[in-house]
Amino acid sequence: MSEVHWNRLTAPVLRDLAAQDAPVLLPVGATEQHGPHLPTGVDDFLSAEACRRAAAIMTARGCPVVVAPSLWCGLSDHHMEFGGTFTLTLPTYHMLLRDLCRSILIAGFTKVLIVNGHGGNVTALNALSNELSRELSASIAVTSYFTAGQQRTTEVLEKQDTLMHACEGETSMLMAIAPELVDLDRLEEATGPDIALQSAPDHFVHLPRSFASVTATGVAGDARPASPEKGEAILDAGAAAIAQWLMAWD
Repeated sequence: MSEVHWNRLTAPVLRDLAAQDAPVLLPVGATEQHGPHLPTGVDDFLSAEACRRAAAIMTARGCPVVVAPSLWCGLSDHHMEFGGTFTLTLPTYHMLLRDLCRSILIAGFTKVLIVNGHGGNVTALNALSNELSRELSASIAVTSYFTAGQQRTTEVLEKQDTLMHACEGETSMLMAIAPELVDLDRLEEATGPDIALQSAPDHFVHLPRSFASVTATGVAGDARPASPEKGEAILDAGAAAIAQWLMAWD
């Protein structure tokens, strides 16, 4: 795989990639508590890894692509009671994304896909992509790697149908890319209640609440069946879906 990471490339090479109409992947995540067994950087690490894998698929097919440095902080106010968490206000998040996307566009690129790795960012990103597209007169697309590969994720996981938080899925992916950061001695503690997707029909009212009121462990789901093989499959599925969409983007 040839080098694709923005901050490892020279300005002349980036200008050349812009001239080739290369899309830019902008990973966004969060730095927040992930239970007793996972590091706080999970969402940042995984969105960046999904982008790296998507870029590898594209370069193998001769398609130019760039992966921007990740935005490691997101909207995590609901995790603050556990400690170990950074969070932004919505106006700050909007301004950060606007300035990052603006920098990408000024550098000559015309296609930006924000790739999200944190559930708490989803609603805001969907709304902000509309505002950013209008403000910057460009198409700013957004996805979450875990929804891009949702069908395969459902097939792979044993205890749940989708990602939750510090769960079987997220733990599996960390086992795949950074096993040294998973505290296996505390894996038995890494359980909590299931949480529903925001689109679940029985959750038609949004009532903000602290994650601490949902789970005492900071975990939603059950991490104990996690394995690196499951993690590889989930990450590859999300990356493949992202790459396929990018290669078809006009």
